[in-house]
Amino acid sequence: MLKLTKNLILSLGTSLLTLGLVGSASAKVEGDTIVLGAAVSLTGKYTTAGNHTQRGYDLAVNRVNSKGGVTVGGKSYRLKVIYYDDESTPARGAQLAERLIKQDGVKFMLGPYSSGLTKAMAPITEKHKVPMVEGNGASRSLFNKGYRYLFAVLSTSEQYLQEAVNLAAQHAKASGKSPSSVKVAVAVENDPFSLDIRAGVLDDAKRHGMKVVVDDKLPRELSDMSATLTKVKALKPDILVVSGHSKGASLITRQAAAMRVKVPMLAITHCESAKVTDSQKFGNKAEGTLCATQWAPTMTYQDPWFGSAGDYAKDFKAAYGYVPPYQAAESTASVLVWVNALQKANSFDTEKVRDALAATQLQTFYGNVKFDATGKNIAKPMVLRQVQGGKYVVVAPAKWASHKLIHPRP
Repeated sequence: MLKLTKNLILSLGTSLLTLGLVGSASAKVEGDTIVLGAAVSLTGKYTTAGNHTQRGYDLAVNRVNSKGGVTVGGKSYRLKVIYYDDESTPARGAQLAERLIKQDGVKFMLGPYSSGLTKAMAPITEKHKVPMVEGNGASRSLFNKGYRYLFAVLSTSEQYLQEAVNLAAQHAKASGKSPSSVKVAVAVENDPFSLDIRAGVLDDAKRHGMKVVVDDKLPRELSDMSATLTKVKALKPDILVVSGHSKGASLITRQAAAMRVKVPMLAITHCESAKVTDSQKFGNKAEGTLCATQWAPTMTYQDPWFGSAGDYAKDFKAAYGYVPPYQAAESTASVLVWVNALQKANSFDTEKVRDALAATQLQTFYGNVKFDATGKNIAKPMVLRQVQGGKYVVVAPAKWASHKLIHPRP
C-alpha cells in the first residue's frame, strides 16, 4: 500500500496551475504551492536512513516556507512534497517514480535513499525529462550514463574511505616505514554504493603499493561477518575498511569487539545512521573507529536559510531530537538547490530550470555545490571523523581537522 507522509499529504482535488511557455513542460503548481515528489525508504532495510532523508527534506521545506518561500515571476510560492514509501526495493522505487510523474503530475523530483534506488529511478526521470536533485545516491556508476536530468549534491562513493588509506600511509611514513608495508583488509556489501567504495580503496592502496590481504564481498542480507573477521584476526592487517550501510556498521562494531579483533585502524561508513556511539546499544565498542561522512557540524559553510553547519545541527536536533547524520544534511541541501535553481530560472519551464540546475554555483550549510557535465558535485570534499571519548571529531583532511588521529585504535 502506498504511504504518504503524515504532515505533507496533498489533496488530489486541488486545481492545477501550469506556468511556462506553450508546448513546454512545466512544474506542477497548485495555487501558490510548488509540488515536489519523492519516493523514500520508510520501510525495509533502509528504513533508518530513509527516515533521515525524509526529515532532511521536511526541515528544508519548513524553513524555506517560513522565510517567504520561493520567488518565481515576482510571486512567492510555498513548497510541498508528495512522498511514497519505496520499501527499500529498487523495482518499487521505479514504479513510484512513474506514478509520481504520470499520475501525480510531478515535474521536479527529490532523490530516494541509496545508490541502488537512485539507479532504479534515474532512467525513469530521464525518460520523462524530469530533473531530479538527489543527495543519497553516491555510486559513480550513476554518472557515466550520460544523464542530463540527474544532479547529486554529495561526493561520489569511491571517495568515501580513500582518506583512511591515505591516513594509513601517512602514519607508516611517520613511523619510519614505507606505505607499501601497510596491509589492507576490505569487506563491503555487494551493492553499487559499497562496491564503489571498494574500488576507491583498492585504487589508493595500489597507488601506495600496499598489499590487500582480505577482499571480501558481503551478502546484501548482511547478518554475520565472522568469516571475514576470522581472516582479519589471522592475517593482522594494519587497516580494515568496511561498508555495509547501517546494518553493516552495527554488525562490525559488535562482532569485532565480541571476537576480540585488534586492528590498528578500522574505517567504516554509516556510523551516524547506526548510532555506533550510543553507549546503551554499543558501550564503548566504537571507540577509535574512523567514520566516513559527507558533512560535519563543525565545518564553516554558511547559507541564508540555516546559517552555519552548526546552526543547522541545532535546528535539526530541536525538531527531531537527535544530531543530524549527513544523510539528513545532504537531503536538506538538495531542497535548497531546487530553491536556488527555480529562482535563478525565474520560470517553471522544466528545461529552463534544468539548465539553471546545471549552472549551479552555491554554498549551503552542507557545503559548496557545483555540478560537472555528468551531474556530480565537484565542489565538496569528503570528511573522516574518529570516535574519541564517545564523540565524533574530524581528523582528516587536515584542512578540516579539529583533532589528531588516535592510532592504534584502542
